[in-house]
Amino acid sequence: MKSIPIIDLFAGPGGLGEGFMSVKNTDGSNFFDIKLSIEKDENAHKTLTLRSFYRQFKKSGKDVPNEYYQALRESDRETRESLIEKLLDKYIEGINAKKEAARIELGRSQETAKLVDNLIRERLKGTKNWVLIGGPPCQAYSNVGRSRVGGIKSSDHRVYLYKEYLRILEEHKPSVFVMENVKGLLSAKVDNQKVFDWIKRDLRLNGEYKILSFVKEVKDDRDYLIKSEEYGVPQARHRVILLGIRSDFKFKDQYLEKKEEINLESIIGRLPKVRSGINREFISYSAEKFYANGKPKRIYNSLQDNDENWVQLMNHNIERIKSWGELSLNSLKNGAKKLDGGIGSEFVTTSNSLNKNHPLYNWYIDEKLKGIPNHQSRSHLTQDLMRYLFASLYVEKHKTFPRLDDFANHHKDLIPDHANADSGKFSDRFRVQVKNKPATTVTSHISKDGHYFIHYDSSQCRSLTVREAARIQTFPDNYLFRGARTSQYHQVGNAVPPYLAFQLAKIVKGIVE
Repeated sequence: MKSIPIIDLFAGPGGLGEGFMSVKNTDGSNFFDIKLSIEKDENAHKTLTLRSFYRQFKKSGKDVPNEYYQALRESDRETRESLIEKLLDKYIEGINAKKEAARIELGRSQETAKLVDNLIRERLKGTKNWVLIGGPPCQAYSNVGRSRVGGIKSSDHRVYLYKEYLRILEEHKPSVFVMENVKGLLSAKVDNQKVFDWIKRDLRLNGEYKILSFVKEVKDDRDYLIKSEEYGVPQARHRVILLGIRSDFKFKDQYLEKKEEINLESIIGRLPKVRSGINREFISYSAEKFYANGKPKRIYNSLQDNDENWVQLMNHNIERIKSWGELSLNSLKNGAKKLDGGIGSEFVTTSNSLNKNHPLYNWYIDEKLKGIPNHQSRSHLTQDLMRYLFASLYVEKHKTFPRLDDFANHHKDLIPDHANADSGKFSDRFRVQVKNKPATTVTSHISKDGHYFIHYDSSQCRSLTVREAARIQTFPDNYLFRGARTSQYHQVGNAVPPYLAFQLAKIVKGIVE
């Protein structure tokens, strides 16, 4: 059967594309075929390219070569990158993958627009029945981002990046388009005008397209909002996703079917236990050196990161917290213990990382991999680890994470030293993910410090690893995120959950087939 072409804009690491490429015909072949994925970020583009390489084999019915798995099993990042580049050069599938994934900054210039238009025409080869997917960068629309900068500025170029999406839509006229963005888009305003109103107006192209919802008949703007936890994704991720259908196609009133809620523990609870790294502790403020804002510079003491120092620090913190008031200790009632996994690694061998009866077992697990990549913890200040420990113990007792007032009520040493500590803003700055519920939304902010994404297991006392965040986002375990760890986190946080995208794609399939 002939597959339906896809053009993926602002692709990130490829969450939307992964979902669409998971839709099969009755004979097992791909219903959709990504002809072009465009992403400007270097590391996200590398991730896209490698995943395209993997899918090239799946498309043709060939076995993925052992070298692919050998590269993923490599724990040294530089060595792994070298293996991957050799792999891409060795196989024709690597050449095809590099052709599919283009590193281009959309909306940059007229020359860039011409390049993109030529690439789209080349890849579509005159096909009229095809699908456009993607969403412009969302930071300008996010509620958190707006609160930090005091609202949306009309000069912010990110507000208008959707115009490039619109330009391509108008120029190339896909059968269907899928456009994703943050919940904040519904309330965003520029110059006192609702952004969402003029986006909907523009996307209709004077009646050439109908703008519909994936979840219900539209009576209100909030009907475009998809709550991922209602559709088998283990996180409360609420996003605006628009379904645009060219007027010569009919919509069959097919909507996403709600699924049983999946809690966090069920998808990360069996992953190898790893501890936080430790790097330094805050000592005092300098009397002589100052930051650019006039505040005195902080003085830190560097610490050696090893299991012995970790256990000593943890036991010290346990005793301090005990002295401040009774909290449930559970796994820590006999003190801290050395964890076999240490701080983890870029690849960790494991054979039992998910219950085989889990509804997403076949989605996550690749038996050939024999482990998980990107499962290494980051290091934190000793003072923050005290807060992590307290917060995770607090959740054990109260079944919800503490706010800053709760930190203050226990001990002054738990109050973080930052400008908003007493303002009431970001009172949820330290947020433990509750194990028997879906996770809160994984965002790109996870790349900053991890404070919003503290593991529920107090014995590990850390923020989530990249792999745990990827599981929450429903990326398969054989989906490798490339680049430094900060970039890996950023890619995962910016992505569309592939399992949700898979469900969207099945609805699109019913429209274009």
